Amino acid sequence: MTQALEFKAAVSADDAGEITGLAWPFGTPDRVGDMIEKGAFADAALPVPMLFGHNPNDPVGVWTHVQETAEGLAVKGRLLVDDVPRAREVRALVAAGTLGGLSIGFSTKKAAPRVSNGRTVGRTISSLELVEISLVTIPAHPGARVTSAKNAARAFALADLLNRAAARL
Repeated sequence: MTQALEFKAAVSADDAGEITGLAWPFGTPDRVGDMIEKGAFADAALPVPMLFGHNPNDPVGVWTHVQETAEGLAVKGRLLVDDVPRAREVRALVAAGTLGGLSIGFSTKKAAPRVSNGRTVGRTISSLELVEISLVTIPAHPGARVTSAKNAARAFALADLLNRAAARL
C-alpha cells in the first residue's frame, strides 16, 4: 500500500459556478503509465474538495457528485463564486479555456505493476482513497477534462433575445 498522495485527471464551469467533467477516463493510461480500474472509486465519500492546482490552501469549490460510468469517473460540483474571490478567478480561467483539465489526488490502496515487453510501464490501480479533485492546466491523464460549464450570462442573453422577439410579435 502506498501512502503518498498522487495526482491524476478534465473540466467546464458556468457563471453560477456549476462544473462537470471526467476526472478519470477508464481504459487508457495516464502520462506515467498508470491505469485505474472501474471499481477503484467505489468508496469515494462526498463531498470531495475542489482545489486549484492541488494546493490544499487554495480550495475553490466542492464536488457534490462522483459516479463511475463506463467511460470513467464523472464528476459534478460547483465553484463557490459567491463566497470565494479565488473561485471567481478560476471560473474565468475555465471559461477562457486556460483551465480545462481535472486531476485527482488520491492514496493508493491496491495496485499491481503494469508490464510491457518485460519492463514495468506503470501500475494498474484497483483500489484507492479519493482525497480531492483539482482544476489544472495540464492533467496527468490527457483524457481528464472539464466537459461542461453552465453559462448563466448566455442563458440570460438568450432569454432577453426571446423576450424582445416575442414583444415584436
